[in-house]
Amino acid sequence: MFPEFPPAFPAVIWPVLLLLAWAVGEGLHARWRVPRVSSYVAVGLLAGYLAQPALHHGMPGLFFLANTALALVLFELGYRIHLRWFWHNPWVLALGLVESALTFGAVYWASGGFGLSTEVRLITAALAMSASPAGIVRVANELRGAGQVTERVMHLCAINCLLAVLVLKLVVGHWHLSTSGDLAAAALGSVYALLMSVALGAALGVVVPWLWRARPVPEASVTAVFALAVLLLVTVSQALMLSPLLAALSFGVVARERRVHLTPAQRGFGSAGDVLGLFLFVYVASLIDWAAVPATLGLAVVLLAVRVASKVLCNVAVARVSGITWRKGALTGLALTPMSAFAILLLEQSQRLGFGPATAVLSALAAMMLLQELLGPWVTQRSLMAARETRPMTSPGRAPQA
Repeated sequence: MFPEFPPAFPAVIWPVLLLLAWAVGEGLHARWRVPRVSSYVAVGLLAGYLAQPALHHGMPGLFFLANTALALVLFELGYRIHLRWFWHNPWVLALGLVESALTFGAVYWASGGFGLSTEVRLITAALAMSASPAGIVRVANELRGAGQVTERVMHLCAINCLLAVLVLKLVVGHWHLSTSGDLAAAALGSVYALLMSVALGAALGVVVPWLWRARPVPEASVTAVFALAVLLLVTVSQALMLSPLLAALSFGVVARERRVHLTPAQRGFGSAGDVLGLFLFVYVASLIDWAAVPATLGLAVVLLAVRVASKVLCNVAVARVSGITWRKGALTGLALTPMSAFAILLLEQSQRLGFGPATAVLSALAAMMLLQELLGPWVTQRSLMAARETRPMTSPGRAPQA
């Protein structure tokens, strides 16, 4: 490790890191079909290992950029959610609720033998409910995934994330109430943040399509309009101490219900979305606490096994009655393996809002996040490929294989 870095080090190293991550991602994907996300994570992990304190020093805007990048992904995820599907197939909604509850209970129980405090166990269990929208959406887009498993994974991911934020906010609110007795702080950390985040996202989901129709814009500008709307959403959410992630998800859901039609290229926000997505994975990976990894490796293996088992078993159990085969049910559960990017940013936001145990949770989950960051996208990629719902991009000048 380097003992000391000049003050200008972060400003210089981040563009270099992003360029390196892009080159590694493209090279490994072209040669061995390694998910680009995993390559970005590997570069971020290495950078964090070599220079974690100096990497973020004097760069307060990094967290805002990461939230914006994830908010764009959550908008896209929300846009892909079809609420009427829950009405026609209520098993999917019930599965999302039951599977999240079972995962929470199983992880909370399994973490009891590792000497963690009650608050840390509750937060760990809440985060384990979630699936990483950034990892899942990015891999699905990379493979051009479409079909029963892909759509089910998207809908379950949205339910998992919504419930994870709900439970996390409730635990944070309870912690504020129990430690300070401040009912206002407790409400600000839980009920107020949840309701206002959803309301803000839903309001923007109504206003932006209305403005778009009142003053039509060229099709090429649609991406910019929604990207700027998401940027506004993140800025306002952070200023009001709300959840920009939950607000962005609500924005996407309502925008779709308002009959906004976006092409696949527009949903990904083009090159700007690619660059921000690349930054997100490098940034999140660089936050891993390497010093805590060896001590938490056993906890990571146990919790990963419990989490994956609960998701797979629940999806298999209701596969037939919900309209898919047992095999596709198992693949759906496996595809929900990634969780790290969403979880780490939730913890970072909670820490910035004064939630003390967030630091302990980040340390306790260091090894689990490391494994999830590297291996989660692989599992999702292989699951979608095994479901035969992928159409990988072909190289220029080459025809698709039959």
